Amino acid sequence: MKSTNSVFIATSMDGYIADKNGQIDWLHDLPNPENDDMGYHAFTEQIDALVMGRTTFETVCSFDIEWPYTKPVYVLSRTLKKIPEEYTGKVFLVNGSLKDVLAKIYNEGHYRLYIDGGATIQSFLQEDLIDELIITIIPVLLGGGTALFSDLNSPLQFKCIGSKHYLESVVQNHFKRNR
Repeated sequence: MKSTNSVFIATSMDGYIADKNGQIDWLHDLPNPENDDMGYHAFTEQIDALVMGRTTFETVCSFDIEWPYTKPVYVLSRTLKKIPEEYTGKVFLVNGSLKDVLAKIYNEGHYRLYIDGGATIQSFLQEDLIDELIITIIPVLLGGGTALFSDLNSPLQFKCIGSKHYLESVVQNHFKRNR
């Protein structure tokens, strides 16, 4: 089966996924009376599992909500030694080279992966392991924070296959990797 590594993420207009304090509260400042998920549910219906970094995992765990994922979540970490008990069977700790990690996940039968978290996305991009990017641009300038993108060894070419407009001010672009 063909594997696909996808990113679905929101950024500020200046390309940040978290503010200077590492917070994401600004994502909820835009009025959204209908609770439009901007395609998130449809996207997650098409994936088999998630891959995220330790920081993203810890951020999600800090939300005062029930575990939000129904698909298996693989957490990349060199420092985390075990997953908290309440996530047993839902979250799996993985480490090693990204190619080895992907081989392990594919061996579990998960081929369509949602890649999440700033450092994790950057690592996957540095190894040219991202097949598609769905980037929702929130109309705010943060002026600093955690950037979505970092240095690359060489340029990666993508093709925009679609754009959508939400809430009269949000733009979502869908890019596929040119290979």
